[in-house]
Amino acid sequence: MAEEDKATEDKAETADKADDPTAPHRLFCFGMGYSALVLARRLRDEGWVVAGTCRREEKRRELTDEGFEMFLFNRDQPLEAPETAFQGITHVLSSVPPDTGEPVLDHHRDHLLKLDALQWIGYLSTTGVYGDTGGATVDESNQLNPMTERARRRILAEKRWLALRHQNGLPVHIFRLAGIYGPHRSVLDRVKNGTAQRIYKPGHKFSRIHVEDIATVLQASMAKPRGGAVYNVCDSQPATPAQVTAYACKLMGMKLPPLVLFKEAEKNMTDMAKSFWRDNRKVDNSRLKFELGVNLDYPNYKKGLEAVMEAEKADANASEK
Repeated sequence: MAEEDKATEDKAETADKADDPTAPHRLFCFGMGYSALVLARRLRDEGWVVAGTCRREEKRRELTDEGFEMFLFNRDQPLEAPETAFQGITHVLSSVPPDTGEPVLDHHRDHLLKLDALQWIGYLSTTGVYGDTGGATVDESNQLNPMTERARRRILAEKRWLALRHQNGLPVHIFRLAGIYGPHRSVLDRVKNGTAQRIYKPGHKFSRIHVEDIATVLQASMAKPRGGAVYNVCDSQPATPAQVTAYACKLMGMKLPPLVLFKEAEKNMTDMAKSFWRDNRKVDNSRLKFELGVNLDYPNYKKGLEAVMEAEKADANASEK
């Protein structure tokens, strides 16, 4: 038993501290989606080799044209040649959501254990694992209290990823993300198409995180890895959806939609939408600030929406040229 403990300890030390400045950094992203792609493009532009997965051939070709090494992967389609895909990998990010299990680990746990140059693993989870606190503030030390099946699955997935740290010494980090927004994925879209609502539910606030700030946090963790760490990734100003919608309307010079009581709005909500309103909590982000030294570029929804608007204008101008 002592020899096994020593082996695990040695592997943890190697994984956490391996940093050969002459060797190229190689990131592998399971799930090259909205958040992961922002990070991938940053690191590619800094000289990293970046590979990842997607589910459709059309997307694979599109991202290959951007300079990424792309592979098809989903629950029913594990990587065809994982040894080739993982060759030289130093960093791994997974944004693949759990289903009835954990697709990445169900198929490729053993392959990850064989990576001998691994310095960092990140798993993107959700602040939904904290459940409803009645508006009280939570940090990473709070007991988890999932209110939905999705959140329960996330907790099980977190435990499986962290087991790779505790049992095998891999440098796993968990990032609990608040509601993600950014260019072409924000309340501005709903204001434009006329579907935005101002729903009134007194005292009910949500945390958010701009997609660029997610990438900033992940890069900071890569530069300062601490295997087993868990971080809340959210802005510093929880706000009601009605406040956010009102500011989006102001930015766009649009008329405010009427204020609707939650009990009335709920009648026309999908089950998914209702589940988001079930939890009421504030999320503390102090750890990412003090431990990782992160200063968010968009610490509140106003700065974030202003940046989204500018980015979308720039995209529109670029497409016209």
